[in-house]
Amino acid sequence: MTTQTSTLPLSGRVAVVTGASSGIGEATAEHLAQLGAHVAVLARRTERLEQLVARIAKNGGQALALAVDVTDAAAVRAAADRVAAEFGSTDLLFNNAGVMLPAPIEELATGQWQHQIDLNITGLMNVIGAFTPQLVKAAEERGVADLINTSSIAAQNIFPNFAVYSATKAYVTHLSRHLRAELGAKKVRVSAIEPGIVATELQSHVTDDGALAWLEGSKETIEWLTPEDIAETVAFVAALPPRANLQQVTIMPTAQTA
Repeated sequence: MTTQTSTLPLSGRVAVVTGASSGIGEATAEHLAQLGAHVAVLARRTERLEQLVARIAKNGGQALALAVDVTDAAAVRAAADRVAAEFGSTDLLFNNAGVMLPAPIEELATGQWQHQIDLNITGLMNVIGAFTPQLVKAAEERGVADLINTSSIAAQNIFPNFAVYSATKAYVTHLSRHLRAELGAKKVRVSAIEPGIVATELQSHVTDDGALAWLEGSKETIEWLTPEDIAETVAFVAALPPRANLQQVTIMPTAQTA
């Protein structure tokens, strides 16, 4: 009698997750490792990353912690070099670092505007610039690679006081569609994940009273998504056959209508 051993769906993949010290990034890193990927986790908080890597190792996975601020282009490039040296070329990039700071536009909260642009757009581009050569190389060697960017339902819908945040996420979605057209012929699949409300640290950064009231009120009528819901979605996208590419995935709490 012969026995069959199951192969984990992401076995042999080299994954990089930004914004990995909490929330969606943290959950996704753990889930990708459980599915067999070697995972490099990037964020600013060293202690949180080290705790994450320890949990992954305890559960039999392999992970590398890299304390990096994605708005620092040189640091991101150095991190990319380190991943290649430790694990080989990245073939799954979850570009997830971001911040949400809603405020009425008339408040002229220019510091918050710039912080969102720096992290949600410039940081995103720094990561894409550093890792795209590895994605292309990996796709040539392995037949497929994935660039998955975290956008938001705010890229599509209108939320008062969220103008700058929503605009940065519209950038992410539209950029992803363009990159898909550019990189798809090279077997690099590009996807944008657009979640509705997810229970993460993102809400704890909000200082606008109106936005806070709206978020708190929504808890009474909506069961928010969990980071694990997004992690499973990312893994599903990455585990599709190489011929299939979900270019844009909008995942909403069932009761959220806008």
